[in-house]
Amino acid sequence: MTDAAHGKTANRAGLRESVRQTSVMAYRVLLRIRRRPEELADVLIQPILFTLMFAYIFGGAISGDPVSYLPLLIPGILVQSVIMGSVSTGAGLRDDMDKGVFDRFRSLPIARAAPLAGASVANIVRYAIVVALTFAMGAVMGLRAEGGLIGILAAGLLVTAVAWCISWIFALIGVMVRSAAGVTGISMIILFPLTFLSNAFVPVDTLPPLLETVATVNPVSYLVTAVRELVNGAAITNDLWLSIAGAAVIVLIFAPLTVRAYMRKA
Repeated sequence: MTDAAHGKTANRAGLRESVRQTSVMAYRVLLRIRRRPEELADVLIQPILFTLMFAYIFGGAISGDPVSYLPLLIPGILVQSVIMGSVSTGAGLRDDMDKGVFDRFRSLPIARAAPLAGASVANIVRYAIVVALTFAMGAVMGLRAEGGLIGILAAGLLVTAVAWCISWIFALIGVMVRSAAGVTGISMIILFPLTFLSNAFVPVDTLPPLLETVATVNPVSYLVTAVRELVNGAAITNDLWLSIAGAAVIVLIFAPLTVRAYMRKA
């Protein structure tokens, strides 16, 4: 069967078939992680390490003691860790493209977006691990989430959904750059300023005027505030709706761009 025929078959695939194909591709990524568990080292270590470091180094200066700092810190650590975990989508895609795996996928009669979407969906497992470890670490250190189980679950679902949407940005980077190391390097250059120049770790009113303005308009600050309100009171605020709306816009823009860039590269 020719590539044109494959393309027509893929284009005729209905929603149900596309979802099935995406699920198969996601399962493939999970199998790879199971065989190479070291790929989970970042999501297993980062939430624990960052929580301990920030709580005991900055907790006394910011909130008087580490335990009092946890209601502010844990949502910030959660958002930072989950968003950084989404980088692996782009790095994994680039690795597969370098090995020629995606060239083989392109010859199959499947939806064009299935390999890309499958890699993104598989990373939901990574986000779930980060969410569980972050809240577990917070509980061990003394966090008492006023929002209860509902607030914790809602916060976990929110950051997971937003991170999945953001992963399409890094998927596009993965398609465009020449190496998996390049994906990680570029992504960190983007993420470190976004996460640290926000309200994730300190109240914005303690920052110098210019940085306070930057942190206030930083989209990460809206997500952190939404998560913080859910964890500490199960409150639904405008920050939550703004975070969801922003994430939806990211998918609408970057998912088609990623598929188009992949088809040109492949």
